Amino acid sequence: MKKLKHESELVHGAIELGVKYAEKRGAAIFEPTDSAADKILYIYRLLVHAKIIPPMPEEQVSQQSMRHRLAIWYSKTLPKDHPLLK
Repeated sequence: MKKLKHESELVHGAIELGVKYAEKRGAAIFEPTDSAADKILYIYRLLVHAKIIPPMPEEQVSQQSMRHRLAIWYSKTLPKDHPLLK
């Protein structure tokens, strides 16, 4: 798995968008004390359940692979000329 350019910023944006998606859908309410790792796991599972992103084999699911998958998902929601995609 090749790391994306600006991956940490993309993951941060994916968490923000994923939290909004989960709360709008009524699937979760996140607390300010929730860790980023917990949010990433929940958002990944929610997006897989909603069939927005394809699932990984369970033995390949790790914090790093979920971060990468969320970064890819978020990058596809951005306009093509967005600075994080350059």
